[in-house]
Amino acid sequence: MLADVPMVFILVGITAYTVLSGADFGAGLWTLIPGGGQTDAATTRDHTRHSIGPVWEANHVWLIFILTVAWTCYPVAFGSIVSTLSIPLFIAAVGIIFRGTTYAMRSQLERGEGRGVRLVENLFALSSVLTPFALATVIGAIATGRVPVGNARGNLITSWLNPVSILAGVLAVAFSGYLAAVYLAADARRLAERSLVHDFRIRALASGVAAGALALAGLLVVRAEGAQTRALWHGLTSGAGLAMVCLCALAGVLTMILVWLNRFGLARASAALAVAAVIAGWAAAQSPRLLPGLTVRQAAADPATLTATIIGVAVGAVVLVPSLTLLYTLVLRGRLDTGGSSGGGDPFVSSRETAAKVTARPMRPAAAAFAVASLVVGVGLMVFAGPVWAAGVGALLLLACAVTVFALATSPPAG
Repeated sequence: MLADVPMVFILVGITAYTVLSGADFGAGLWTLIPGGGQTDAATTRDHTRHSIGPVWEANHVWLIFILTVAWTCYPVAFGSIVSTLSIPLFIAAVGIIFRGTTYAMRSQLERGEGRGVRLVENLFALSSVLTPFALATVIGAIATGRVPVGNARGNLITSWLNPVSILAGVLAVAFSGYLAAVYLAADARRLAERSLVHDFRIRALASGVAAGALALAGLLVVRAEGAQTRALWHGLTSGAGLAMVCLCALAGVLTMILVWLNRFGLARASAALAVAAVIAGWAAAQSPRLLPGLTVRQAAADPATLTATIIGVAVGAVVLVPSLTLLYTLVLRGRLDTGGSSGGGDPFVSSRETAAKVTARPMRPAAAAFAVASLVVGVGLMVFAGPVWAAGVGALLLLACAVTVFALATSPPAG
């Protein structure tokens, strides 16, 4: 049982990264193909870039979390995966670096024109497509049993360039575009940009159909692979795996209906559920096998390491979860809007100005004083106090500080 807990953490991290960063990658896809709607290409690119501004860096926390838990709790499996699949992982890493660099560069060229701007935008878009494709081929390689146990024991090319892995990569790009279109339509509705709402509504419907067709094709390809994927096919067509496949289909259909009815807020949740069901279905179909001949429990580190990791994740969640919840709450409420598609200007400057307005609103003095006092006393007890009970009190005070600040930051403005 203890050996399974970190794997649950990893699957939660993969789901969060897919749902959140997947939408960011999909926004890059729509900057690559921005035309064909009521709004011009420049306005579409501006809307996608401004919408992901407050969250695109924070979403990569989940990738770091996944890697850290994996190499700590399942070192043999982690070494086998990263050595055999070093090429797609390197491609994904380069894509993330290029994507971040070009996004930051584009903010400095906000009012610029010409070949340099287009080059930066194209690099951002291409890296946004390349990264989810490469990461999904890694999942495909693991799912089809092409990563044997041992250092670089698998084929460096065919392990991730095979029909199932390639289709998984294409499906990841399609899902990213699908999520992004739904999220961007909701953002456009909040900004009262009717033309953008229309365009991304159409894109959400089209990409949803494409993603559903690719998911069905994926099942057929898994079946056609024969002995290599027999266990995976059986897992996806029976038990919990089949239940997750059905849930994905139902959530996908529900999302299409909600998008058609312009209910984008609910469509966000159902679209995320559809993608999460795909990951849950893969995990259920593959369980308990991690790699060929190696189960999750066999791959796990010693109990002391697992226990320390579980405690560390639990303690870290006290800080991380409220922080990310605060960030996403502010984004969804529009308090970090960067001026919309037609606002122009540096998105980072706009974010700072908006944040200044948010934090400048009146706060209840007693709550603010309590937050400061609990922070000072909590840090003092954690750092300088000797007894264990004092450190525990310090931890509770820091938690109280985090909750109080969260409540102050998310409370509606006075007056």
